[in-house]
Amino acid sequence: MEYRSLGRTGVQLSPLCLGAMMFGPWGNNDVADSIRIIHRALDSGINFVDTADVYSGGASEEIMGQALVGRREDVFLATKFFMPMNEDDPNQRGGSRRWIIREVENSLRRLNTDYIDLYQVHRPSPDTDVEETLGALTDLVRQGKVRYIGSSSYSGSQIVEAQWASRERNLERFVTEQPPYSILTRGIEEDVLPTVQRHGMGTLTYSPLAGGWLSGRWRKDSASTPTSSARPSARFDMAKPANQRKLDIVEELAQLAGQSGLTLIELAIAFVINHPGVTAAIVGPRTMEQLESYLPAADIKLTTDVLDRIDQLVAPGVTVNPDDNSYGAHELTPKARRR
Repeated sequence: MEYRSLGRTGVQLSPLCLGAMMFGPWGNNDVADSIRIIHRALDSGINFVDTADVYSGGASEEIMGQALVGRREDVFLATKFFMPMNEDDPNQRGGSRRWIIREVENSLRRLNTDYIDLYQVHRPSPDTDVEETLGALTDLVRQGKVRYIGSSSYSGSQIVEAQWASRERNLERFVTEQPPYSILTRGIEEDVLPTVQRHGMGTLTYSPLAGGWLSGRWRKDSASTPTSSARPSARFDMAKPANQRKLDIVEELAQLAGQSGLTLIELAIAFVINHPGVTAAIVGPRTMEQLESYLPAADIKLTTDVLDRIDQLVAPGVTVNPDDNSYGAHELTPKARRR
């Protein structure tokens, strides 16, 4: 497996990152099986894993901590904070200094480690000054509890604002951005990816299979349901014209993959990591079979003809169903637009 530079950090990472959202009650609640999947990923050459405090209420981090016993130094370990960890307490969430300083200790304990390689803000917050968040994260880096910091699901303007605040206030800067990206969800190509590249950041994309749409689970002749309740239902409502359009595109992509000697899954993941602005695609298997189906994509180079055909099916910068654009501060919601 060829490794890639994480922005300008000098760190070398595999083009596939093992996402851990499905380890725990949200997906695979068999701890031993989840650990076997993690070990198989590491043995295959993947040296990068990503989880979050909120995944299965902390269980994902705990499983990852068990799996990395004796292998911690071989792995670039990323986790995230921000989402509610207690629905009844409004302060157990967000990007405030108060919560960050508290929650990093919880993640360190669950992960069974004394440092986190990459600590990421899971979502931007319109209610919290970015300098508040960056200041707390800077302290964690200086304390040695965190090596690098990153953002997730930020818009282009939010990325620029954070970079500016870091320079202006002499704070640690975000060295990565984690946006959604797939053949069906190409919105970041217009602004986020170019912005990240200009600032020398790494890009760690999630949902390369578009939440399962590009795995073959959703076809015209086989209706399916999301494997995790964490996925927004609007993305799978077949009454929506945009989702019907996705079904048509998936049929065309399946034919293209077959003509290219690939599976649909291999085509989808290879498309993501073939973009020069992408450092790694986060793949989140629930089973060993799923992991094995993802691994070959790391070594696939798509031809110009294949990429051109994909562009014909989904134009660059276009997201087929806007409900899949899970990034930014949701400036276009009715509440934000109307008096």
